[in-house]
Amino acid sequence: MQAELIDIRNHLVQHSPFKDMPEELVNQITASIEISYVRAGTEILETGQPSSHMYYLRSGAVEIFRRSGELYNRIGEGEIFGQFGLLMQRQVRFPARALEDSLLYRVPADTFHYLFENDENFADFVEIEDRSRLRSALSRREKSNELMTSRVTRLISRKTVSAPTTVRLQEAARIMTDNGVSALLLIDGEGDSAHLAGIITDRDLRTRAVTEALPSETPVSEIMSEGLITIRASSYIFEAMLTMLHNNVHHLPVIDGHEVRGVVALADIVKYESQSSLYLVSNIYHQQHVKGLKKISRDVRDSFVRMVNEDANSHMIGSAMAGIGRSFTQRLLELGEENLGPPPVPYCFMALGSMARDEQLVVTDQDNAMILDDSFIPEEHDAYFLALAKFVSDGLAECGYTYCTGDIMATNPKWRQPLKVWRSYFTDWIDNPKAEALLNSNIFFDLDGIYGRTEFAEELKALVADKASNSQRFLTMMARNALNRTPPLGFFRTFVLEEDGKHQKTFNLKRRGTAPLSDLIRIHALACGSRAQNSFERLKSIGKTKLILEDDLGNLRDALEFISIVRIRHQALSLEAGEEPDNNVRPEDLSPFERSHLKDAFQVVSNAQKFLRFRYNTQVTRHV
Repeated sequence: MQAELIDIRNHLVQHSPFKDMPEELVNQITASIEISYVRAGTEILETGQPSSHMYYLRSGAVEIFRRSGELYNRIGEGEIFGQFGLLMQRQVRFPARALEDSLLYRVPADTFHYLFENDENFADFVEIEDRSRLRSALSRREKSNELMTSRVTRLISRKTVSAPTTVRLQEAARIMTDNGVSALLLIDGEGDSAHLAGIITDRDLRTRAVTEALPSETPVSEIMSEGLITIRASSYIFEAMLTMLHNNVHHLPVIDGHEVRGVVALADIVKYESQSSLYLVSNIYHQQHVKGLKKISRDVRDSFVRMVNEDANSHMIGSAMAGIGRSFTQRLLELGEENLGPPPVPYCFMALGSMARDEQLVVTDQDNAMILDDSFIPEEHDAYFLALAKFVSDGLAECGYTYCTGDIMATNPKWRQPLKVWRSYFTDWIDNPKAEALLNSNIFFDLDGIYGRTEFAEELKALVADKASNSQRFLTMMARNALNRTPPLGFFRTFVLEEDGKHQKTFNLKRRGTAPLSDLIRIHALACGSRAQNSFERLKSIGKTKLILEDDLGNLRDALEFISIVRIRHQALSLEAGEEPDNNVRPEDLSPFERSHLKDAFQVVSNAQKFLRFRYNTQVTRHV
C-alpha cells in the first residue's frame, strides 16, 4: 500500500466507526477515498442537492445547519457528516459549510452502502443521531456486564423455605438444616391474609439464641428480624448487590407482587460480584479498632479498580463506594459509642454530598453532620457528641476520607444541632434565599441518615420536598448558582482548558462535568417535590412529572453516565500506574472515542443549562 494510503488508513482507525472495523473493510474505504481541500466559508453541501458522498474531516472545522438555517452541529477532526443524505433519498438533508480551512476525505456512495450492508456497527453508527450514538455506546458497554443484564431471580436455586412465626427455635433450626438453607422466612397469618413478617438466619441463631442460652422452646418471633429489606423479582443482580451494600444485610427476600419467590444470600451474589465490595463491607464490621479499619481501607482502591475493569456502570460503582464509605462511618460510630458509652440523647448521623447521592468515588473528602434530639441540652450533652464526632472524623481521615476543607463536618458545632434547629436552617434557606448562603449550603440538599434515628433525616427530606417546590425564588437562586459552572466546551466544539497552575492544559471532569449536571438535576428534582437523592433516581422522579421531555431526560442520563465513566476510568488508570488519582484530564490522554462522545455529553449539559436559565429567567456570572 502506498505511503499516502497508509497515512489515510492510520488516521481512520483512530476514530469511530472505523476503529473496530475489520481490516479488509478499512482498506476498501481507504482505496476509494477522494481527497478534497476547502477554504473557510466554502459551502460543502447545500439543501436538496444530490448526495453522493459521506465526508470524513481529517483537519479543520465544519458547521452543519438545519434546513431552516439554524446551526445544528460543529464537526471536528475525526468526525463524519453527509451520511443522512445517503440514507434518505440521496438528497442533502443538512447543509454544511467550512468554518476553517479543512481537509476532507470523501467516501463515495457505493462504498458507503456496501459498508452499511456488511458492517453492523457501521450501520448502527451512521443511522443514528449524536445523542442516540452516545446512548448506543453506553448500551454496548452495559451488555458486557452480567451483573447488569441478569435478573435477581436467576440466583434463586430452590423453593422458598418458610415457617409460621409461632415455630420454636429448635424446630426452626431443624427446618433450616433439613433444607440446607442459611435463612428461614417467617410468615404471619394464613391463606389470603398471610404475609411476610420476618426472617431468621444462622447468625441470628448463634448470636441471639445460643449465646443468650435461650430455651429451645422459645418462639422464633422473639429473635427474628422484622421490617425486612426486600427486592422485586424484576430487579437485576447489581440492584440486589447495591441494596445489600446500602443496608448491610446478607439476605434479601425476593418479592413478586404479594408472593415471596425466594431468598438471595450474600454468597449467591459473590460468585458474580468478583469486585469483593460486599466482602469488604462485611470485613469492616468485624474490625475492633481504628487500626484495623485503616488497614483494610487500602482494599477500597483495589475494589474500585476491579469494578472499573469489569465494566460496572457509574451507578454501581458510585453506590458501592458510597456503601463502603457508609460502612466505615457506621463502624466508627459503633466503636465510638463503645468507648464513650451510650449517647445521652438520641441522634442521627447524616451523610451529605456524594455519599448521600450514592455517587462517591475514590477522590473524596468527608461531608457529614449530626441531628440531635430536641431534648438536647448543650451544657450537659454536647461534650459527648463533640467527642464522638471527633472520633469519627479522625477515624475517617485515617481511612483515607480527608477532612472537609469547608468544615462541613459534625465536629463543627453549627452542623451538630437539634432537629428543631435543622428545621429552622432549611426553612430559612428556602423562605429567605440568599445566593451566597445557598452556595455554601448547597451540599445539605443531598442528605441521608446513615446511623441512629434516621427518621430525623427523613423528616428533613419531607420538609425540603414540601417547601422547595412551592418557592420559585429559592429555585431561581439555586438555578443561578448552578449556572456558575459550565462544561469545558468552546465555540468550535473544542475543549476549554485550564490556562495556568499545576492543572494547566487540562479540564476538570467533576467541576466542569458531573457537578454541573448533578446541580441542575437537583434543582428540577426539588421543583418536582422529589425526596430522591441519587441523580439517576431524581431523573426518574422528574420524568413522572413531565417537567422535562423523555428524550431530554434520556440525554441527561446518558451524559451523566458517560462523563462519570470517563472520570472513573481516569482515576482507575492513575491508581494502576501508582499515581494519586484526581479529576483533571488532558485531552491527549483520552481515546478518540472518549473525546468525541465527551463533546456530545458536554453539549447535552450546555443545552440543559440553557433550559434551566430559560425556566428560571436567571442571569449569572460564569466561573470556571
